[in-house]
Amino acid sequence: MNQPANHPVIATPKVGVLLINLGTPDAPDPKSVRRYLAEFLSDRRVVEIPQLLWQPILRGVILTTRPKKSAHAYQQVWTPDGSPLAVHTRATAHALQQAMGQGVVVDWAMRYGNPAIAAKLAAMKAQGCERILLAPLYPQYSAATTATANDAAFAALAAMRWQPAIRTLPPYHDDPAYIAALKASIDRHVAALDFVPDALLASFHGMPERTLHLGDPYHCQSVKTVRLLREALSLKNPPLPVHMSFQSRFGRAKWLEPETEATLAKLVKEGVRNVAVVTPGFAADCLETLEEIALRAKDVFLAQGGEKFALLPCLNASAEAITLYDRLVSRELSGWIN
Repeated sequence: MNQPANHPVIATPKVGVLLINLGTPDAPDPKSVRRYLAEFLSDRRVVEIPQLLWQPILRGVILTTRPKKSAHAYQQVWTPDGSPLAVHTRATAHALQQAMGQGVVVDWAMRYGNPAIAAKLAAMKAQGCERILLAPLYPQYSAATTATANDAAFAALAAMRWQPAIRTLPPYHDDPAYIAALKASIDRHVAALDFVPDALLASFHGMPERTLHLGDPYHCQSVKTVRLLREALSLKNPPLPVHMSFQSRFGRAKWLEPETEATLAKLVKEGVRNVAVVTPGFAADCLETLEEIALRAKDVFLAQGGEKFALLPCLNASAEAITLYDRLVSRELSGWIN
């Protein structure tokens, strides 16, 4: 049957994959950081305090004082192409697109800031993506990361008349392909160091301890990642000791322990002089890895008497990462593509 002359143009049906990361300010200046922090810290999954109590604190002390300090931190790691997190996430999407071929549309978005999830979903729908896999790049599930990324996507879908079919990428903290990618990346970067580490520290983004008791699986999944990584690395002779910690504390609440800087100081006291740090909870290098670990945590380690310190890169858009994502995404698209 012929379509009416005024019938809307309908694109050829496609399958899409939307990689989602946390977010970043548009520029390393206080105004941009303030706008980003206002969105990030207003998310009720990120700060689980009643809004009547939290918003006056956020709009008062925090957004008055923190943007300038955070902008300075971003300036330490900003690249000519922009925020490291955006640079690496964009490169990952482009590389995965090449790996998956033209049968799948691969794009990327940020939960906070730009490019926004809603805008990217609308663009993918306009390209004809009638089936979309949401792929938050968080190996370990947390309500404050994976869940809120999906929330934002579902909110955008609620405004669509013609919604695409949706699948979501589950956490992959214990997937053999993820552990293999971590091991291969660690082996490659350790071999390139000009020193032999006495120990490896796996540092994860911290969460308030109460999230564990409320049922968030993040802590348990992080511990399992380290156990599996330790087993994978134990085949080396001699095996590299693997320790675990949590970073990025904020506020006065009790957070998951042990804390990263305190752990580094403890390792020095136990005789560790040379250390390598890996951040398995981060898919891409960002402020928390490049400034908090590579600069501030390094200063703590050296000040305590440590001698050699190295931050090993995240998977970023490496060959190990693209092999991993190709396997994860292809599995989740089963039945949608050949």
